[in-house]
Amino acid sequence: MDAQNKMKERPMPVLQCGTKSLALDQPRVMGILNVTPDSFSDGGQFYKLEDALAQVDAMVKAGADLIDVGGESTRPGAQLVDEQQEIERVAPVIEAIVERFDTIVSIDTSKAAVISAAHAAGAGIVNDVRALCEPGALEATVTSGLPVCLMHMKGQPRSMQDAPEYDDVVTDVTAFLIQRREVCMKAGIDSDQIVFDPGFGFGKTLEHNLALLGNLELLCLEAPVMIGLSRKRMLAAILKDDCADRTTASVTAALLCVQRGASIVRVHDVEPTVHALSVYIAAGSL
Repeated sequence: MDAQNKMKERPMPVLQCGTKSLALDQPRVMGILNVTPDSFSDGGQFYKLEDALAQVDAMVKAGADLIDVGGESTRPGAQLVDEQQEIERVAPVIEAIVERFDTIVSIDTSKAAVISAAHAAGAGIVNDVRALCEPGALEATVTSGLPVCLMHMKGQPRSMQDAPEYDDVVTDVTAFLIQRREVCMKAGIDSDQIVFDPGFGFGKTLEHNLALLGNLELLCLEAPVMIGLSRKRMLAAILKDDCADRTTASVTAALLCVQRGASIVRVHDVEPTVHALSVYIAAGSL
């Protein structure tokens, strides 16, 4: 039996996101909201609260199932942000979103204090590029009772693209995420509340990214998978044009990942992604 059939036969979990739930019985679209001055694609655009809320309104109306709020850029070369500054960026935005919109909010952070503050503000999912490896992050997530997305990153944002190497990128990434899941489960997080993210572009060359993309079904057999390929430089590398608009490539990549088993796609361009997935679902491909 191939990987796709195995995934179809396996019951998909329901993520218990605080007072809301997110069933993964169909692909879900996560809209990206970076309340930072320096994120790689939209840095500074939604730094003010009114701009952030306007963007949330647009994404929710376009069909986003959840909104991912981030207060620290993790692009290559990004500078570190201290906990208090990150909390000051994200907590008011999360509170305002929860108050004004009927949607699930994800907090994109690695810091324990930010996880706790975001939970108190109403966040329903923890999305951690460092897979709860930072001091106190695991304990804060366990205390919150929230589901978590564990991402693989080789190195740290400042230097992660400095000649990364693997024995076998697919095997290495999968083994790391399984190991982190075991740690989370021992700490008290239910296995069906854990999502994997292979971390495209996080300490990986184009060849590494393409190998992960080509073997994505294997990771999807292990857990629900979230994908973040939106507007990433690997798409520009494939297009051989750093200045090209990456929307079409991003939507194509999201659709391809869903075809290969991804449960959540994390995107900047919500409307075209939702339209593409709507056609895919209507065609009976799932």
